[in-house]
Amino acid sequence: MKYVFGNWKMNGSFDDIKKFKKEFFSLKLPKNTKFGIAVPFVYLQKMNEIFSKKCEIGVQNVGFADFGEFTGEISAKMLEDTKAKFCLVGHSERRHKFGETNEVVNQKLLSLQKTKTKAILCVGETKEEFEQKKTKKVLKTQLEKCLKNVGVKNLIVAYEPVWAIGTGLTPTAKIVEDTILYVKKVLNQIFGENEILVLYGGSVKPENANALLKSKAVDGALVGGASLDAKKFVEIGKNIA
Repeated sequence: MKYVFGNWKMNGSFDDIKKFKKEFFSLKLPKNTKFGIAVPFVYLQKMNEIFSKKCEIGVQNVGFADFGEFTGEISAKMLEDTKAKFCLVGHSERRHKFGETNEVVNQKLLSLQKTKTKAILCVGETKEEFEQKKTKKVLKTQLEKCLKNVGVKNLIVAYEPVWAIGTGLTPTAKIVEDTILYVKKVLNQIFGENEILVLYGGSVKPENANALLKSKAVDGALVGGASLDAKKFVEIGKNIA
């Protein structure tokens, strides 16, 4: 089984949802692939109503507190009430544009684990860190700090090199395989033997999906821009199935 999760980021409209629905429902989905889409909060209910039987619908962020004076935040418990199936946590855009630290990400994961909502923890190195051969050090630090006191329940990890997100740049298939094997090694060090899924994300497209994700070590993809196009999104699933 392969998993393909999309991240719509701050994109979409109700008209876009109608167009996506028409195209998505006209396509034959591969049997051995599961799909999910992280949508902006305002479209969560509508997307759940339409796609819940064919595709898991989740969100892109969550507050670190369970309740209180945190204007504009949405708690993990609230997400559970809305039937959100999963939540992205620690995406590089949250880290680098909004200043989220590993410690904040850890608090969010701990909050989510009090609910039934799956967490997809995003980790990855910058271009400078990659060029300085610090990838493993960075990933180990992120994993250890973000997963402090966190259990394996409802946890997925996504390796997303920051330099490959939305840039058109992609690592080689060998780098993807080796890095994800390393992530799984660190996860085993933290939790012991486990079955945590590890995805790859970063400029995944139908044209490169098979080459990047053919390794058995890679459990699936976290797709950005291409997930806004139903045909491309499903094609990625078919190409890695």
